[in-house]
This record gives sequence, C-alpha cells and structure tokens, in this order.
Amino acid sequence: MRTNLFFNFALICSINSYLSAQQTQNDKPNIIVIMADDMGFSDIGCYGGEIQTPNLDRLAKNGVRFNQFYNNARCCPTRAALLTGLYPHQAGVGGMVGYGHGDLSENAVTIGEVLQSNGYATYMTGKWHVADSNTNDDAHNWPKQRGFDTFFGTIKGVGSYFDPYTLSDNNDPIELKPEDGFYYTDAISDSTVTFIDRHLKEKPHSPFFFYVAYTAPHWPLHALQKDIKKYDGVFDQGWDVLRKERLERMKKTGIVPKNTKLSPRDPRASAWKNVENKEWELQRMKTYAAQIDNMDQGIGRIIDKLEQEGKLDNTLILFLSDNGGCAETLEGVENWVTGREISVTLEGKKVTPGNIPNHMPGPATTYQSYGPSWANLSNTPYRKYKKSGHEGGVATPFIMHWPAGLKKKNNIKKDVASIIDVMPTLIDVSQSKYPLNFNGNKIKPLEGLSLMPVLHDKSLNRDEWFVEHGTNKAYRKGDWKIAWSKDKDGKKWELYNLKEDPIELNDLATNYPKKLNTMIDRWHEWAKRVKVSRSKK
Repeated sequence: MRTNLFFNFALICSINSYLSAQQTQNDKPNIIVIMADDMGFSDIGCYGGEIQTPNLDRLAKNGVRFNQFYNNARCCPTRAALLTGLYPHQAGVGGMVGYGHGDLSENAVTIGEVLQSNGYATYMTGKWHVADSNTNDDAHNWPKQRGFDTFFGTIKGVGSYFDPYTLSDNNDPIELKPEDGFYYTDAISDSTVTFIDRHLKEKPHSPFFFYVAYTAPHWPLHALQKDIKKYDGVFDQGWDVLRKERLERMKKTGIVPKNTKLSPRDPRASAWKNVENKEWELQRMKTYAAQIDNMDQGIGRIIDKLEQEGKLDNTLILFLSDNGGCAETLEGVENWVTGREISVTLEGKKVTPGNIPNHMPGPATTYQSYGPSWANLSNTPYRKYKKSGHEGGVATPFIMHWPAGLKKKNNIKKDVASIIDVMPTLIDVSQSKYPLNFNGNKIKPLEGLSLMPVLHDKSLNRDEWFVEHGTNKAYRKGDWKIAWSKDKDGKKWELYNLKEDPIELNDLATNYPKKLNTMIDRWHEWAKRVKVSRSKK
C-alpha cells in the first residue's frame, strides 16, 4: 500500500512538473525578426513614404516606432551584429564577406543558437550573407550549422528575384524551372507561412523564432507587373516635390523633430523639371516601390496566419532595414556580379545589365538600380546613403509589435538604439541564457542593451553609439556626433549637434576642436577594443 501511495505521489509530481514546464514554454513569446534590404529611412507609409505598406503600418499603429535606431550601414556587417549582439568586427564580419574577407566568428553565438539551446524551434527564410562560402562544399557557417533548425533562402548577398543564385533548402541547392513562376519575395513570405503552419501542427507546445530576411528592395529592380501598375502616377511630381511632402508628413507624425530641414538635392540629381527620360526614371521608382509593396503583402500573410492561429498577441515582431537607401549606379556590374545572373534568364532570354535609359526595369531581362536621385527621396530628410556613417547610411525604421508585452501602443520612441540591441532584447523576452562557452569556443560578451525598458515605456539611456565600415565611420555621444567624410579636400572628421541639426548640414569641427578631438580619441579607443582593422588616425 505504501508503495502504491509513493508511486502515485511520484506520478503526480512528475505530471505537475511536466505541466509546469509546458506552461512555462507556452508562456514564452514567439519571435519574428523581419529585415528589409537597402530600404531607405522614410519609404514605408508609417515613416512618411508614398509606398502602400498597410501591414507594416498596422504593426506600427499597434506597436512602437523608433526614430533614432541605427544599423551598421551595409548588408553583412548589420546582419552579423543583429545575429550576435556584437559589433560586426567582433563577429568576424567587419567588411564584405566572400573571397576570404569575412566569415561569422566561432567566438560569437547567433540568436538561433541561443534560442535553440533554450527550447525554441528556430527558422530562417531569406538572405544569409554572413558566410565566406557560397557553396555547400563548406557549409560550416550556413544557417543550419549556426542555430537554425530549418532554412530556405540564399547564402549570397545579391541576385535575380526570378532565379536567385545560391537558393537553398537547408544545405541543399534548389534548381528552379521556368514553370515554377518563382518570385523570391513571395517565396520568402510563403515559406515563412508554411513553416509556421507546420510548426503549430508538429510542435504546438514549443515557442518559435523566425528570422525573415527579405532581399527587397535591393537591386536589381525586379518586380511583378501587377505591383508596378499600382504606382502609376504616384511619383509623377518627381523627387523635388516628393521629398518636401515626405518631410512635412514626417514632422506631423513626429518621426523627425519640428526643426528638421530638408537636406539639399543630391549633386548628381537634376531638378525634376529638367530630367530627361522621365518615363524611365518613373519606372525605376515604381519598380522599387513595387518591391517594397510585395514584401508588405507577404508580411500581411504572416500576420494573418498568426492571427488565425491565435498567436499574434504573444508574438514579438521586429522590423528594420539593414542600411539606408542605396545610391549605387551599377556601372560595370557585369564585372562583379555572378555571370549567370546578368547573362540569361531562367527561360533562356538575354539579360541586359546596367541602368540604360528607355530599357524599362522590372522583368528578369533587366538588371538595374534606382540610383542616387531616388535614393535621396528614400532617405528623406537625410543626406548620404548606404555604406556611410552619416544618418542617410545608418538610420533605419524600427518597429516593435507585441500586444501582450507592450505597455503603450502607437508610440514613437526617441531613444537612441542600435542593431546590437536586438540579441539582448530577445534573450530578455525569451528568458534565455547567454552562454560563456559554446561548442568548445569561448564566447565574447554581449555589447548591446535590452530594449525591454522601452517596451515598458521607460528610457533606454544609451549614451554612446559607434560604427565603422569600409573606412566610413561615426560615433555618437548624447546629441553630438562625429562622422568621417570624403570631400574635395580629402578625408576628414565632421562634428554635428543632432539636436540642433538632425540632418548634419552644419559641420562644427572648427568651432569645437576640443570636443572633436575628445570624440575622435574615444572612437579610436573603441576601434582598438573591437579590433577594427582600419583604426589609424
């Protein structure tokens, strides 16, 4: 009798322990991080743009938006920092990956590795771009090997939307056929929805983490005709008028301060009234807008799936871009892009690469970018672009949506925050433990701050922010910022007071030489600590 009582007691304890564990797992929020590629600060509707983004606008309305959130100015350094919570140099990707120039460090752990070790099912869809190898002969730094249970996407950083290079299912290459009707942005969205559905059926008691890394709207300008058609007439007034109108909307909604001025038109851009080939120029921007529009449609399908399954309220969704708008003109693109992408389509048709007026972008037979004139609109009100440490290169929209965890919604947060804050935030909300060692390797300590105080309507109180990429560099302390610039007289440090001059028009370097030198010295201290290779004055 005593044996039976003991057995029953042990069984009850075991069941209670199991149920408690299940309850704890079920209480953990699901997490989805969504990243756009080469998208400007003010392109989406809720940041002032003309592009139709009702789903991102919905996330902003029921979440919070940041207006001083920084990325790392370019694709792979930003992705490395996002994945690891470290500065990109510490994560092994301070420069552009590929050809032996960068590879994700084994002394860093990814969000996938941390959450996978703490009970999460982990998924990735889209662009990886933090591995030196683009072939599965060496996949040690591919998503499956760096903490993701399931992966569908591309390893390489750029490619056709209709036949992307390095498209993979986990570690296996995918060969597309013309009859597949493939469009990469749709494929990223639809595979994400499919994986969510499969997860909820097969692992209903496990929380999930998704990293959804779109290539939209990175060049080439490839979009579906139905999406391009939606923008007939939208941009006809041209970049001069549209930039002014964007700024006024941004001031009205509080995205930028009331004292914000409009930066000058890019010197490479003509006044819109003098532009030749207007039809071609408009087609470029319409195609770019269509790429973002299609991404937003896919985000809507993801949101709808979560809502249908009753998972939206307890899912933390983050959205951001990896750098500012891209002014690249693709001159000589045929010399540095994989030959197959710019030679022939999946159907065997000839591709004509380069920004050729009157050769209308959109279909797979083209390979174009939208150039500095439209990128200037994308980054309204800022100047400069992708790769730069100035605001136009590093300022990104950042949306956090989590109904179960947010104290207030439809807020615009003025806290200075950074891409390195994503990892510590996700560790915090998932109640995970950050390892000191992983797979036999000593792991560098986190650099970022958790954004949880912001979710609770408190201040983050970040005092400093640093960046370096390809000789472009910047440092912010409080309202003051220095940025390294290349001008006609050579390279030099510039100094700005962002409270008085948020678009960096009034260089105060000669006015405050002591402050300038103090900040330069501090930047170099940081550069030495994180092992920036180009840290000489």
